[in-house]
Amino acid sequence: MKRRSNGGCLVTNPSSRKGVLLRLLTDLTFPVRTVRRRLGLPAPMKTEDRRVMEQVIFRYYRGLPDLNSVLFVGCASYTKHYERSFFAGKNYWTIDPDPRVRKFARRQHIVAPLEALDGYFPEEYFDLIVCNGVYGFGLNTRAQCERAFALCHSRLRTNRYFVFGWNDIPKTNPGTLAEVESLCRFRKFSFPAFGTWRYATDTAYRHTYDFYSK
Repeated sequence: MKRRSNGGCLVTNPSSRKGVLLRLLTDLTFPVRTVRRRLGLPAPMKTEDRRVMEQVIFRYYRGLPDLNSVLFVGCASYTKHYERSFFAGKNYWTIDPDPRVRKFARRQHIVAPLEALDGYFPEEYFDLIVCNGVYGFGLNTRAQCERAFALCHSRLRTNRYFVFGWNDIPKTNPGTLAEVESLCRFRKFSFPAFGTWRYATDTAYRHTYDFYSK
């Protein structure tokens, strides 16, 4: 069985000794977050990849004057505060196939896999889609990736943005990203703060952010 990951959506059961040890070594707030999570409270994760996403990536996109609609893929205790803290006043949506994490979502939430996005939103709907931590942990096959990314592309408005976060650990990934044809529909976007379209964080699990636009 798979559960939530450092990256964002699903990962190996964190109750395992190895998983708990990794959390303790990479996130010193893990014990406190565990208690808050059991109480259904927001439990922000203090890891380097989260710092980059929350303090750098989110800050840039929320500052764009014409960014209104946002889709965040995956819900967990450490994402519960995202709408209030980073996208207040935006048309903010979340999507996750696991009904158990509904308590960590805000008002506008879809219980479904990303591959079913066309059943809920029309084309050209979103200004920003953040797909973080689901590659190999939810999107487990080439076919799933092809459909999910194609739908993300079609649901974005022209010249809008797609952020893809993934762990650069081959054994956990369903294949090589270069082989996923639907990603080629996007244009690589040089993120201003990094000066590149791909940024690898300084983390043990090599969490990487890819930036695209339509």
